Amino acid sequence: MRVCFQLQVNPDLIDEYVSRHQQVWPQMLQAIEDSGRRNYSLFLREDGLLIGYYETDDDNAAQQALEADPRTAGWEAEMSRFFLSLGGRPDQQAPRLREVFNLEDQLAALAESKQ
Repeated sequence: MRVCFQLQVNPDLIDEYVSRHQQVWPQMLQAIEDSGRRNYSLFLREDGLLIGYYETDDDNAAQQALEADPRTAGWEAEMSRFFLSLGGRPDQQAPRLREVFNLEDQLAALAESKQ
């Protein structure tokens, strides 16, 4: 399962947000991996629009694992101040974006239809 989400970083805090993500806490990195999320990336536009992407077998299970993991609470508490119009933990509140195209899926379907 591919998951894409959107958040808005406070434009006044972009430099600090980027700096903080240059060295994410090792225990947070491990918690993300242990939750089942992989191929996780964040993309930040200059106005603070943040797009995140990851893959997982079960997004609900991954979210629940992160929410219950005591290693994530401190990081999420510190990161929450960077986001505009967000109540709660960023990892739980980020709106998901609907996937409308995936090259590999369409190529696989095309190949299958030729068989």
